Amino acid sequence: MTRGRRVSTTLAEINVIPLVDVMLVLLIIFMVAAPMLQRGVEVNLPVASRSTEIASDRIFVNVPLSFKEDRRVFIGQDPVRIDVLTERMRQMMVNRTDKQVFLRGDGGIELQELLDIMDRLKTAGVEKVGIVSKLPGEQ
Repeated sequence: MTRGRRVSTTLAEINVIPLVDVMLVLLIIFMVAAPMLQRGVEVNLPVASRSTEIASDRIFVNVPLSFKEDRRVFIGQDPVRIDVLTERMRQMMVNRTDKQVFLRGDGGIELQELLDIMDRLKTAGVEKVGIVSKLPGEQ
């Protein structure tokens, strides 16, 4: 009998350890980055001692301090020029039974500018306009 060569039969296996390492690093990166993507419009609200918190989902119109230069407000997160605010709010109020809007104006905005925005909201069909303020000690 002749001596034959020894044939090794190894199966190609995928090494999954580097794949798991990469996936864990990506998971950590997304967990850290996700809260940074959820920033809103910066508005420095004035403080009121008798205000109460709003619990349900409402429409907010934000008036940042930059309103004085660019004449833009924000409906939620969407920037809207003041001259088209009435039409945009009219479209939003068509199918709503709750025709309330909450106005969040920066403390540096003049009262006359807020009243002008309130008049435009009323013209658009908003029945109630609430002004949002901070609770004492709230950030």
